[in-house]
Amino acid sequence: MAVGDGDAKPLDLFLSIGLDRRTAESVVVNQRVTSNLTAVIKEAGVNGCSKTIGNLLYMVATKFPANALIHRPTLVQYIVSSKIKNPAQLDVALLFVGAFGPESFSLDEFEQACGVGVDVSVEEIHSTVAAVLEENMDAILEHRYHINVGNLCGQVRKQQPWANAKIVKEVIDEKLHRILGERTAEDDKKPLKKQQQKIVKIEEQTDGTITPVLTLEEEVNPFLIFPEPAENYKVHTEIFFSNGDIWRAHNTKEKLERHLKVTGGRVFTRFPPEPNGYLHIGHAKALFINFGLTEERGGSCYLRPLNHDDSYLSFCLLDLKIPTLTSKKENTLIISKKTSNGWVGSLSRSRMFEVKEYREKKMNSPWRDRPIAESLKLFEDMRQGFIDEGKATLRLKQDMQSHNKNMYDLIAYRIKFTAHPQVGEKWCIYPSYDYSHCIVDSLENITHSLCSLEFEIRRPSYYWLLLALELYQPYVWEYSRLNVSNTMMSKRKGTERYTRVYQVVRLKKLNRLVMEKWVDGWDDPRLMTLAGLRRRGVSSTAINSFIRGLGITRSGNSMIRVDHLEHHIREELNKTAPRTMVVLRPLKVVITNLDSGLIMNLDVKMWPDASSDDVSSNYKVPISVGKWTRRVDTSILGIGWFHLQVLFILNNQIFALMIQKTTTGLRLVNLFSSGKYAFPIKCTEVIHGDSDTIFEIHAEYDPSKKIKPKGVLHWVAQPSPGVDPLKVEVRLFEKLFLSEDPAELEDWLSDLNPHSKEVIPEAYAVPSLANAVLGDKFQFERLGYFAVDPDSTPSKLVFNRTTTLRDSYSKGARK
Repeated sequence: MAVGDGDAKPLDLFLSIGLDRRTAESVVVNQRVTSNLTAVIKEAGVNGCSKTIGNLLYMVATKFPANALIHRPTLVQYIVSSKIKNPAQLDVALLFVGAFGPESFSLDEFEQACGVGVDVSVEEIHSTVAAVLEENMDAILEHRYHINVGNLCGQVRKQQPWANAKIVKEVIDEKLHRILGERTAEDDKKPLKKQQQKIVKIEEQTDGTITPVLTLEEEVNPFLIFPEPAENYKVHTEIFFSNGDIWRAHNTKEKLERHLKVTGGRVFTRFPPEPNGYLHIGHAKALFINFGLTEERGGSCYLRPLNHDDSYLSFCLLDLKIPTLTSKKENTLIISKKTSNGWVGSLSRSRMFEVKEYREKKMNSPWRDRPIAESLKLFEDMRQGFIDEGKATLRLKQDMQSHNKNMYDLIAYRIKFTAHPQVGEKWCIYPSYDYSHCIVDSLENITHSLCSLEFEIRRPSYYWLLLALELYQPYVWEYSRLNVSNTMMSKRKGTERYTRVYQVVRLKKLNRLVMEKWVDGWDDPRLMTLAGLRRRGVSSTAINSFIRGLGITRSGNSMIRVDHLEHHIREELNKTAPRTMVVLRPLKVVITNLDSGLIMNLDVKMWPDASSDDVSSNYKVPISVGKWTRRVDTSILGIGWFHLQVLFILNNQIFALMIQKTTTGLRLVNLFSSGKYAFPIKCTEVIHGDSDTIFEIHAEYDPSKKIKPKGVLHWVAQPSPGVDPLKVEVRLFEKLFLSEDPAELEDWLSDLNPHSKEVIPEAYAVPSLANAVLGDKFQFERLGYFAVDPDSTPSKLVFNRTTTLRDSYSKGARK
């Protein structure tokens, strides 16, 4: 059978080179591999060959780098002549030609790199295996036949990379048998697998509580998936043109060497914030990846704001606290005069949608073939402001018939008579994102251009422009977006309005919430903006822990429940937020058997696990005649002869203060330290107000603490006779939307939670809280975690609830 015979069936052809039938049949059903393998066999010029050579030819067909196809016939001849005779040599050869791409290279260097002509004798293999086994003898004697033989083979390959792998395995097996003797029954048992630690996840119980599965997150390195800068010579992507041409984007050896010389091999990333909005938790994932990678590899990350609005830029810098901006590259962003890849299209106000119309119909603009000199003249007029806004654009000559809409002659520059915050009024044109993004990446020597998955479709146009301008090409990698439930971060189309140049502006839904005052600004604690989270009391540490637990993946844009974020917030605050007591809806309790005017100052722990001898962990809480306790639900209920005076819910059970019923006395102390701070009480009288409401309760306390209480309450007391406790304002926040994914709703504004914010203007707090300042965070006993709000004044503190407690009793404290 002759190679290239038109009557030869692919299956027979593949079987003739020694492939087993199953492999050959799987190749036949894959059109791409069939085509590649047929071409490789033709280049080899064989009418059948040994199984060893056939398997190597199959490896070439499936693994050969697309950017170096010109060198494939040469490599095939090295295989047919048995100069390259094993997979180890071929793997190195593939890496070698991939590094050079279409460029020529020295065959002497190639042969030296691939071990051509190197023969490793059986004696050399025996000697190397003996040395490796000696180094691993302790592990061999401990694990016996459960030892990882593959690892031993790998150690031998490091010392003898061109040794025959089959012989190496046979020699290792033979020597292990001599050392260990015959296999025993214990050797044949499967070893118990160690339980692998998983990335932190949250399991939801049937009762709605969130239970963390604790793992060692800090031992997980999510950045191992990214290559080193020196590896950036492989094909990034293939750009397919409608005329059949294929561009394979990759860096040449010289271009990569120039880049590495400038960067010193360090990693450089960039973070381009949202063009028309403030940063939210979705951007936090981008921050974690871009800044985290450079921190892990010892590199740098550029902050590159894309918006031209000073207010957005200032807010971005406040969020990030990073003053480093990308360098000014405006002069280098003009398309080269030596190429024909740019053209100026003229527009008329009467045909303001003509660009969109031509793109939708995949039609070339009538201005596409304008002479280069004329386009350059018009572009200069655009830059100097001689052409009105909306009357002309600079576009790229790409491929209007491409299957990818991002190759439809993208706009590079628009006219805009707006001062730039950095360049001022020097130019009257602004570059588009698609144009400037890739060029600035290259000029700033970005090694890893990392973005979210919706930008994956822009890869061809990204690399098209870098290839057209012969610039260095960064490594591009897309990750899944971070979507959090019960909030809004959508980019989907919202309200449409027209600007004075008749351009349609799509307001993001997040913008609508702010602009239409559904929330109290960009830093509203109910929003997932970084400013809102910071005001709510959420730290960057908690956010990064949350994102690290999710991992860096490309697996879609799944919805993450907000409970998972709250878990990480609690985990941090439980360790960092001191305990204190605040009563949101106070019910006055008068201790009748305490001497009038007597005030006892009790030591209460700020940290439940602190030593009793640690005085610094305590704060003073007064106890006097007048106290205020937490009131969840109060009413008057008559049940037979037994009269319940105050009904409340505690730990999912109903309790009551009952007249003369000491067995239901309640100890007014910290739940976590029962029996140490205050005393059991029993109700003696209920004072009613209007409409059967309870005005106050009179009670007696048991100084001996002999009464065993049924439950506990947190409380505050008068700091001195007749003086009310410290008054503070407390703001309680719930989920902003009722649905997990409001962005999917047509009338999404109707899904806003009417109870997402509740303000309690006069809550009572213990005196020690008066010293709180902005940035302080506390755990209010049984209520949750709270942070001081910027609205606080010297005369009145304001606290925002960061999150509730995860414990079951916290459910009763949500309101």
